[in-house]
Amino acid sequence: MSHPWSRPIRTVVSALTALSALAALGACSGEGGQAPARGTAEDPVTLTFWAWTKGSKEVVDAFNASHDTIKVKFEEIPSGGLGGYPKIANAVKAGIAPDLLSIEYPQLSQFVSQGSLQDLSGFLTEDVKKKFLPQAVELTTLGGRNWAIPFDASPQVFYYRKDFFEKHDIAPPKTWDEFRTAAEKIKKAEPKTRIATFFPDDPTFFQAMAWQAGGQWFDTAGDSWRVDTTDPASVKAAEYWQGMIDDQLVSTASSFSPEWTGSLKQGTTVGYLGASWGAGVLSGIVTEQKGKWAAAQVPSWDAGRPASGMIGGSTFAVSKDSRKTAAAVEFALWMSTTEAGIKARIGASTSSALPAAPGLVPVARKAFDTSFFGGQDLYSLYEKAGASVDPDWLWGPSTGATNNALGDELSNVVGGSSTLRKALGTAHDATVADAKKRGLNVEDAS
Repeated sequence: MSHPWSRPIRTVVSALTALSALAALGACSGEGGQAPARGTAEDPVTLTFWAWTKGSKEVVDAFNASHDTIKVKFEEIPSGGLGGYPKIANAVKAGIAPDLLSIEYPQLSQFVSQGSLQDLSGFLTEDVKKKFLPQAVELTTLGGRNWAIPFDASPQVFYYRKDFFEKHDIAPPKTWDEFRTAAEKIKKAEPKTRIATFFPDDPTFFQAMAWQAGGQWFDTAGDSWRVDTTDPASVKAAEYWQGMIDDQLVSTASSFSPEWTGSLKQGTTVGYLGASWGAGVLSGIVTEQKGKWAAAQVPSWDAGRPASGMIGGSTFAVSKDSRKTAAAVEFALWMSTTEAGIKARIGASTSSALPAAPGLVPVARKAFDTSFFGGQDLYSLYEKAGASVDPDWLWGPSTGATNNALGDELSNVVGGSSTLRKALGTAHDATVADAKKRGLNVEDAS
């Protein structure tokens, strides 16, 4: 597969041609007719900013306290999956969207396809892009244009109860075969205990597994989207996890549910396949287990080739009707690429997310307390995981339809009335149908 930057078109195409669609969107970019990047201390440029990520208010407060020519008004909104994205979409349609938006990587292409965002290519020069993890830049690049400022990266890692593994002489698994063997040993040693959880309510969990296995659900050909959620790599991942579920080697509790958090506290779940931000989650849930946890690279299909997908991860995008693009980009870059911005985020929320700007990893490393993990150097692990993410993964134009269909079917999978292979097919059909309904050109590659 060619490198994404070499693809002639990497964007959503409506009934219009790809070129005209991008040209129309690109007309929103630049600074023509807009407020200047900086106002004055007496008359600052005032931005509006919507986000739900923890620490956002404190970051805004830190920016406002240190800047007098740009001021930011912050509004906390529900997380994307709990109503944040519909709120954003409705605001864009009504022409009342804020200047700056927090949008996760998976949803970015959908907002671009709807013409909701501005092309920021004029602001993301090569020097600016060099500050970011290449994979993060790839995930914000569509049609050879840049649509958002990367904020963090969220590669998968495996968190595990080091004390339990050592007690039962189980080594942290490096491959998925070793992971299954370890799961069998754990279940045999303590029948009520499981190595980790397959989250049935979170489609991004399984998507990351397909991504890590080498899946490629979306691509473009000419002026059309190519959709195939049933490619061989994804089927391989589906069959593996179907076996783990059928043999009851993993828990199937919903993510962050009382059942899941209770199993962590009781020690009946001794591992967590999560993202880089998961360290902060764990340390907040089971504070009494301080010093008992450690982290390792997520198991891969090839012991000699580490690989990781991403679970979540966020960006900052400018809404199409904003007339303060330059100021919004300046604020977004301050949050993403300055020591003060990263320290404010981590200090306020105990976030363990990997900065999308590698140069700020030392700042995050110093700001995040890893004593829960025995002082382990988590950020070196995260950096290796981030570098192993396949940059060819492309998110599709109908993320909501894909996730809704997949999520509904995953519940049936753990209930025994469906299979993961069927779930892949259901997600495929729903994605193609939704894209066509929205007037996009779609090539069904299944």
